[in-house]
Amino acid sequence: MANIPGYIEKNPEEVQRLVGLKYDQLQHLIQNAVIIHNQKLAEAEKQKIRIIKGGGGRKVKLSQEEQIILTLIYLRHLTTFQLL
Repeated sequence: MANIPGYIEKNPEEVQRLVGLKYDQLQHLIQNAVIIHNQKLAEAEKQKIRIIKGGGGRKVKLSQEEQIILTLIYLRHLTTFQLL
């Protein structure tokens, strides 16, 4: 179950058990969260005064969808990060 979004796509009936939301609610939450996140990033970027060109730093390992699902699983089950 390393690819959680793929697992959820194949087994939408398992979403309730994993994250506590229905499949359509989860999809709606992810869409809204990605839109809001991108808006906040754009606003923050407008306010920055850059000395160094953007694009540096560590790249993210999880997609935004994976980050949201991982957070919801953590909040639902209160498991350790090692297990996640």
